[in-house]
Amino acid sequence: MISLVVHGGAWDIPDDMVGLHKAGVTKALKAGWDVLKSGGYAVEAVEEAVRLMEDDEAFDAGRGSFLNLAGHVELDASIMDGRTLKAGAVASVQNVLNPIRLARKIMEESEHVLLVGMGATRFAREHKVKTCEQDDLITARELERWRENHEKKRSVRDNFVRKGRMKTPMDTVGAVALDKFGNIVAGASTGGIPNKYPGRVGDSPLIGCGTYADNAIGGVSSTGWGEALIKVVMAKTVVDLMDRFDGDSEKAAHEGVKLLERKVKGYGGVIAVNKHGKIGIAFNTPRMARAWINSAMKSPSAAV
Repeated sequence: MISLVVHGGAWDIPDDMVGLHKAGVTKALKAGWDVLKSGGYAVEAVEEAVRLMEDDEAFDAGRGSFLNLAGHVELDASIMDGRTLKAGAVASVQNVLNPIRLARKIMEESEHVLLVGMGATRFAREHKVKTCEQDDLITARELERWRENHEKKRSVRDNFVRKGRMKTPMDTVGAVALDKFGNIVAGASTGGIPNKYPGRVGDSPLIGCGTYADNAIGGVSSTGWGEALIKVVMAKTVVDLMDRFDGDSEKAAHEGVKLLERKVKGYGGVIAVNKHGKIGIAFNTPRMARAWINSAMKSPSAAV
């Protein structure tokens, strides 16, 4: 049973942004599903779904990502192949429009897992992954958000919780796919959090935290408060729970989110697919953008 699930972030998504988020994950799901339906590989489906969300300014990935404290965009991404356990990731990259493509190149054409900063950009140029200028990544919306943060002297923590609600946009994007060959691939991409300290790295590029895939069990992509997700090694924890619960991806996802909240008072969500194509989704934020389909469903589903 081929299967695909995507997410576009878990946080207190405002009413006026719900439509954009739902449309974005729906479009990404269709693109990835077209790959799987035509007999393509899970790695192709994940890359295509994530790339579309990187290009969609509604999300905190690629163009339209948040600016850091210094007013720069720094991008993180990762991808993992459950057949070989090979993975590729980039962090703090400033000159790549689609870091998910660069992450895949690192996975498939290098002996490394994670490259950062200028080293990652150098690898991109050497391997013909399109690079860009900072201005190509910055939007007027995010420039205004950065100015407001500085004028009001908001800290990162102030952005996270205001009046008891998770107000910081956490539009990290991700996808998990199972293809007809039984291969599971998970991926994620993000611009991090608003006003982050330069060089800050969250969960998304860290294998086991933001992504994990193992053909023998399943795959997971995480989203939310990166520092908390790192502390509980979120993606690998949910995969291990899936194994413990005889492949129950839904139960594993929910138990993983409960553990995140209980252990470190963390906020976020996960998407999961087990080795049979069953999908699990869980989050503890007010909303989470997600879309999913497998070959047992008559039509795709999407929700925020």
